[in-house]
Amino acid sequence: MALRKPNRKGITMEQKNDRIVMYLHGGSGNHGCEAIVNSTCHMIEEIPKLLVTNSEQEDRHYSVEPLCDILQERKIAEHFFAHVWYYAWRKVFRDPESFMRYRFREVMGKDLAPLYLSIGGDMYCYELSKKEAITANSAFCRAGAKTVLWGCSLEPELLKEPEVVEDMKRYALITPRESITTEALAAVGITENVKQFPDPAFALQPEKTKLPYGFREGNTIGINISPMILRHESKEGITIENYRKLIDHILETSDCHIALIPHVMWKHNDDRLTIKELYGVYQGNDRVVQFPDMSCQKLKYVISKCRAFIGARTHSTIAAYSSEVPTLVVGYSVKARGIARDLFGTEEHYVLPVQTLSDSEELIEAYEWMMTRESEIRDRLSKIMPSYCEGAVKAGDEIRKLWQALHESE
Repeated sequence: MALRKPNRKGITMEQKNDRIVMYLHGGSGNHGCEAIVNSTCHMIEEIPKLLVTNSEQEDRHYSVEPLCDILQERKIAEHFFAHVWYYAWRKVFRDPESFMRYRFREVMGKDLAPLYLSIGGDMYCYELSKKEAITANSAFCRAGAKTVLWGCSLEPELLKEPEVVEDMKRYALITPRESITTEALAAVGITENVKQFPDPAFALQPEKTKLPYGFREGNTIGINISPMILRHESKEGITIENYRKLIDHILETSDCHIALIPHVMWKHNDDRLTIKELYGVYQGNDRVVQFPDMSCQKLKYVISKCRAFIGARTHSTIAAYSSEVPTLVVGYSVKARGIARDLFGTEEHYVLPVQTLSDSEELIEAYEWMMTRESEIRDRLSKIMPSYCEGAVKAGDEIRKLWQALHESE
């Protein structure tokens, strides 16, 4: 069957359900989520696409709206009687998928699409979202669709759970974004439906934006910190203390400027809160600038103009890596370790685990290690990044193959 040309928003007018559905998207206020959607849409530009989102307003505000059609998923918590009804149904009939059939009602039943992409790359890393991902995958597969786990990371310990292993087998395709996840899947015998590619956001194209007074292109250290890493510290307050001492150190020992760059702007998980706490100490210092909210593409442009980058959010560091900027990750999960290992052969020195922070000057030590090897790191990134980013784009070919196979079988 020949592919139909999509309309401006990506949906064929002839057949509404003849499109790829991207689901488990939390909204573009998390600019990593936005970057995944943006890059994926460009990879498979010719295929009709529908984004089912938890926050339609966010996705229409940033960069996603011109790239695909957007549908707000149904929020059962906002409908009391529906919540009670489905809760009772689930308990009586032991039907956990009933919630998912409500949540995704607009893309199930008669509107079932042939292919569904789970684009929340780390959904399986957190207990609540893991259950959502498993139930959604089961519901779509039971309904007769094919599913893809797109650009994912999985903690190896997670694959000791039989329920998770069985869920992985349901996917028509799994595309891990780093080798730790690939190896963990292989260790439990899941290989046939697995193909590793770099995170889709490595292919994100930057969009030029104005750089503020106080930002010195090529001599500014970009810094990202998030509330998320504070939840993983083993010693209360140690993370903020490390960041403050690092900024003091940079200001006192170099002529570099500092850019505080948020990457997630969700009410319950807002980088601007921790950045505001840091910035308050240096407000009035013209060598320290605080960036406002902007799209993932503009944020990548800002990060690309930094001399070096220290980041907590995975996709802020992906923006830096892919722009060939020496990068130190203050991380806590498999995605940070795995990406660094694939790029440099080791995560040691490139990832500072927030769980292990115990001394207030550990971030300074890690930063100095990176800066003494600044040219070496930049040279390595300049050599490997073009092909690495191209590898991210090639993941789109696998979706294209699945899409065409599904249409040929009709």
